[in-house]
Amino acid sequence: MTGQEHDFSHLDRAGRATAGLARSPRLAVTLIISAGIMLAWFILAAMAIRGAEGRLAGGAPGDALLKDLPRLPLPYFLDRFFALCLAPAPLAGSAGVQALALILMWFLMAVAAMLPSAAPMIRTYCEIADTARIKREPVVHPLVLVAGYLATWLAASVVFAALTLTIYAFAASGQVLDPVVGFAGAAALAVAGLYQFSGLKQACLKKCRNPFSILFANWSAKPGRIFRLGMEQGVWCLGCCWALMLVMFAVGAMNIFWMALIGLFTLIEKQTTGRVASQAAGAILLVWAAALLLVSA
Repeated sequence: MTGQEHDFSHLDRAGRATAGLARSPRLAVTLIISAGIMLAWFILAAMAIRGAEGRLAGGAPGDALLKDLPRLPLPYFLDRFFALCLAPAPLAGSAGVQALALILMWFLMAVAAMLPSAAPMIRTYCEIADTARIKREPVVHPLVLVAGYLATWLAASVVFAALTLTIYAFAASGQVLDPVVGFAGAAALAVAGLYQFSGLKQACLKKCRNPFSILFANWSAKPGRIFRLGMEQGVWCLGCCWALMLVMFAVGAMNIFWMALIGLFTLIEKQTTGRVASQAAGAILLVWAAALLLVSA
C-alpha cells in the first residue's frame, strides 16, 4: 500500500477509528473477544444473583455475598432465560425450551471461563497473519478461527445441557444452582480428578500450549479451512477441560466463584509447563471426592 492509502485525515474521528480497526485485525479481535467475555460474565453474574435471592439462608457458597449485590433491571428475555435455567429440571411442559436455555447457559460459561485460555492460540494466529499480510498474502480474519473454536464448545454445551437435565432430574431439589451431593457429586469429582493424571489430558494440553506448529502447518487462505482449524483447536481445549467442567455439578452449575476459579486454573495450566498443576488439581479433586462420599455415607 502507498502512504496515501494509509492517510485517513479526511475522515471524521469515527471514520478514522473504524479505518484503524480495519487495518489492525488484532486490535479488533481483542476488543470483540474482550467484550464477549465481559458480556458473558455479566449475564452469568446476574443469573447467579437472581438465583441466590431465591434461596434460603445457608445455601450455596457465595450466596451471602451475591445477595448484597444490587439487582439490576433486566430486559424480559433475560428474566425469562434466568427463570428457565434456575427452575427445577426438567421443567414440565417446557422441557425443550429449558434445554435450549441450558445449552446457552453452558455456552456462556465456556465463553467466560474457557475463551480467555485460548488467548495464546489467537495471538499466535494473529502473528502468523501479520507476517502473511506483510508478504501481501491473503489472510482469513482471526474471528473465523475464533468462531470455529466456539463452535466446538457450542457442541459440547449440548452434551453438558443434556447431562444437566439427566442429573438434576434425580437430584433432591432439581434446581441447577444447587450442588449435586452424594454419590453423583463424588463421581463427578472423581472423574475430573482421575482425568488430570491421564495421558489424553496431557496430549491435549501439549497441543494447547504449543499452537504454533498446528496453525502454521495448516495455514490456509480459505475461510472454511480456518474455521475447521478453529474447531480442531477447540477439540484440543475441550480435551483439556471437559472433566473440570464436571466440577460445576458438585458445586452448583451456576456457581460463578468456582467458574472463575476453573477459568483461572485453565489459563495458568496452559501458560505453564510440566504436569505439576494438573496433578495437584487431580489430587485435590480425588481427596474432595473421597470426603464427599464419607460425609454422604
